[in-house]
Amino acid sequence: MDDSTPAPRRRARVRAPELIGKGGWLNTGGKELTLAGLRGRIVVLDFWTFCCINCLHVLDELRELEEKHRDTMVIIGVHSPKFVHEAEHQAVADAVERYEVHHPVLDDPELATWKQYAVRAWPTLVVIDPEGYVVAQHAGEGHAHAIGRLVAELEAEHEAKGTLRRGDGPYVPPEPVATDLRFPGKALRLPSGHFLVSDSTRHQLVELAADGESVVRRIGDGEFREPQGLALLPDGRVIVADTVNHALRTYDPGTGAIERVAGTGRQWWQGSPTSGPALEVDLSSPWDVAWWQGKVWIAMAGVHQLWTYDPESGTVEVAAGTTNEGLVDGPAAEAWFAQPSGLAATEDRLWIADSETSALRWIDTEGVVHSAVGTGLFDFGHRDGDAGRALLQHPLGVTALPDGSVAVSDTYNHALRRYDPATGQVTTLAMDLREPSDAVLDGDEIVVVESARHRLTRLRLPEEAVRVEAVAHRTQRAATEVAPGTLRLDVIFQAPAGQKLDTRYGPSTRLLVSSTPPELLAGGEGAGTDLFRELELNPAVTEGVLHVSAMAASCDDDPANEYPACHVHQQDWGVPVRVTEGGAARLPLVLAGMDG
Repeated sequence: MDDSTPAPRRRARVRAPELIGKGGWLNTGGKELTLAGLRGRIVVLDFWTFCCINCLHVLDELRELEEKHRDTMVIIGVHSPKFVHEAEHQAVADAVERYEVHHPVLDDPELATWKQYAVRAWPTLVVIDPEGYVVAQHAGEGHAHAIGRLVAELEAEHEAKGTLRRGDGPYVPPEPVATDLRFPGKALRLPSGHFLVSDSTRHQLVELAADGESVVRRIGDGEFREPQGLALLPDGRVIVADTVNHALRTYDPGTGAIERVAGTGRQWWQGSPTSGPALEVDLSSPWDVAWWQGKVWIAMAGVHQLWTYDPESGTVEVAAGTTNEGLVDGPAAEAWFAQPSGLAATEDRLWIADSETSALRWIDTEGVVHSAVGTGLFDFGHRDGDAGRALLQHPLGVTALPDGSVAVSDTYNHALRRYDPATGQVTTLAMDLREPSDAVLDGDEIVVVESARHRLTRLRLPEEAVRVEAVAHRTQRAATEVAPGTLRLDVIFQAPAGQKLDTRYGPSTRLLVSSTPPELLAGGEGAGTDLFRELELNPAVTEGVLHVSAMAASCDDDPANEYPACHVHQQDWGVPVRVTEGGAARLPLVLAGMDG
């Protein structure tokens, strides 16, 4: 070991439970993997679910690490579903291809491995050493640097002990499939009558002829990464949500010119500017765009907000949402969203498909947010009827119809739904679609983006909607049983090796706590800088959800470095709880490190 290699730290050693999942394995060529069979390799488990934008961010964060340590480290995705649709094996296989996951994935539809590892949040990363022991756990985003340091330590330590095994990993890529589109995201009808489609997995835009099938041209060679939303600007250009590049670009159908107009290419983090010159402000996974009230409105899925871009002034700013994830209506600055993913503008409303709350929402011209359908993060299903009781399942698109109603691309129900503000009723327009993610009007027909069938599908708008038998679901996550009275909340954060908390400008940690219903908490809600809190539970409320948002900033601990590199670690938890005698008096949530 040379002098530059840090001495290994003493770590807690917990034997890693074996990997089990009824859905089986993907990306292994049909082979079943075991931790015993991977002994000698460093294993990183990525607990994810494909609806979760934070999970998609982590997939991107891990790519460089995966490449750098591919002969010593194996990343295994453990797919742990939130929604019923995500428990379907084919849907998981589609997501693995859609998001270009280049490592083995265990499909765990019953959350068996999730429970074995006591995971509480999507995403969670668990590091297992070459001898089969858990040595670290991290929840949320921003941990790739810390895991990279730890992997380097483990390589040195186990190379010296003779317990490190190098070689090719178990990843086997699937056979490519030839289709004109591959997991298209959004579509736009151009003035020419042609359709422009974001061909997300191929990182391009595709112009199709008026038949919605014949390819006219492909647009973008290296400019886009998983583009999604499209909107026509008054000057004839198209604004594009360049989702994984965290940017907006314009495309001129007349000249073919593509120009970045907003975003730096870096992902927005807490503490970054929320307004200013568009090309100098970071964005976070813009998923859809719409022209409304003289500006481009942006569904900023990555931070649960709506932003605006003003082409005239060349500026961006937050328009609605606090970055807290949930369903709260009211003035724009106080509203909560959960991964807004679809927008549709009418004269007096901007409609929003708020995917993680399975909700249809809208903002009025006075800047007030309303909910038409949906109740929160954990209730979803397929139920028609009165909007107050109707249920959707992770909708990604919304389309304004000529009669003042809207069509909702009800993605995980494989359906096109309709909400009529005049009657307050929700109906089903079409079923047996496959992950519809958007729809556009074309005369008296509607053209649906069937994302998982890799095509556009043309439907006539029915005069009478289809009725379906009601199905309601709650998330499969079991509620945590907690004792009545005082509940001690501990967010576990240990700065990575070679780093320390960044206290140069004051506290480097933040904790925000709230609940659904709000009456669940009799005390302890609100913001603070300590990563622990005494929560007082209301004896009159026996169940609900605790919403916990934590952030910690750490910097390289080198006194000789005047400009140390700093890293932000953050995660939001929604913890279903049930108050019961004999329940736990302490709730630990691991942001980074090991509890106890």
